[in-house]
Amino acid sequence: MRIGFDAKRLFNNFTGLGNYSRTTVDILAEYCPGNEYILYTPNIRHNDITNQYTRRSCFKTVQPHGIIRGSMWRSFGIAKSARKDAIDIYHGLSNELPAGLDMPSVVTIHDVAFRTFPDMYHFTDRFTYNQKWKSACSKADRIIAISESTKQDIIRFYGVDPDRIDVLYQPVNQLYYTDDEGICPESLRQHVEGKPYILHVGSINSRKNLLGIVKALEMLPKDIQIPLIVIGDGREYKHKVMGYIQEHNLENLVIFTSEKIYTEGLRYLYRNAVMMVYPSFYEGFGLPVVEAILSRCPVITSNVSSLPEAAGPDQMMADPGNPEDIADKMKRLLSDDSLRLSIAQKGYSYAMDNFHPRLLAGKLMDIYKQMI
Repeated sequence: MRIGFDAKRLFNNFTGLGNYSRTTVDILAEYCPGNEYILYTPNIRHNDITNQYTRRSCFKTVQPHGIIRGSMWRSFGIAKSARKDAIDIYHGLSNELPAGLDMPSVVTIHDVAFRTFPDMYHFTDRFTYNQKWKSACSKADRIIAISESTKQDIIRFYGVDPDRIDVLYQPVNQLYYTDDEGICPESLRQHVEGKPYILHVGSINSRKNLLGIVKALEMLPKDIQIPLIVIGDGREYKHKVMGYIQEHNLENLVIFTSEKIYTEGLRYLYRNAVMMVYPSFYEGFGLPVVEAILSRCPVITSNVSSLPEAAGPDQMMADPGNPEDIADKMKRLLSDDSLRLSIAQKGYSYAMDNFHPRLLAGKLMDIYKQMI
């Protein structure tokens, strides 16, 4: 089978959508060999991460060679290239499909946060995203939602027949399925090596709810307060959170890092944290939750959106709009070593049963096979 992919994010994005693109083609290459995987991208940012995809024999990389290049080629030129390459199926990995496809197509929809949290997006971005999502949902033969929650959002906002939507959870970097301990990030060594800490991983914006965590931390009894390590960056909302921290003299309890933390560093931080706290108001999937439980790190997350799916039935769930509830869950875990251990072990088993790459690759290939 010859399967084409929109690989712009794979070669140029090194966070969410890029990680999804890379882990998706990685698990297919490992667990479904014998197929040809063609990666269409308008350009490539060459580094140690992306260069492997231009070198491995199971991947063929296609870039524009004519007058049309960049985003125009991605939207209007890929279909011609896909026909020339005799593609059997085309998979839009990041919410979009190019115009003019005449072969079976599938699109992955990750979330509709611009509809559920419109205040976080400029009007022009909301309009553009909505048109792209709507078009892709209309054109695709199959739609992949990365959680049941996202599936319901697609039905709600775009009126898609539920029978056209497959729920397939997002793959996780395969390091998380190994015994690798990770590498302590140099910038955080003095704060985390041999010391207890709480971890939060994610972009610093209002949807991720870092301020709710800070308020919950402030409510804890002084004798059990430990530092919160924040991995991620932001703009206006980050300044708001930092303003609260300064006003309430919490500088010694909340530690930010400007260093970009890659997978090996995150693995170390998850493995050694007392807990990971992630009370987001909305997620398409909640990848940091799965990364944490695969690292045997207890998790406190939200009882809304897709987070219960990502965390499983044994992690702590809190109302994201209620800092007192978040603080109560943090207090319970900080005060009970046996509870933390039990949650960590059960979470790991849940993740291995539901998010193992062999399982996800097999389900994805089944979707492809049903289309031809």
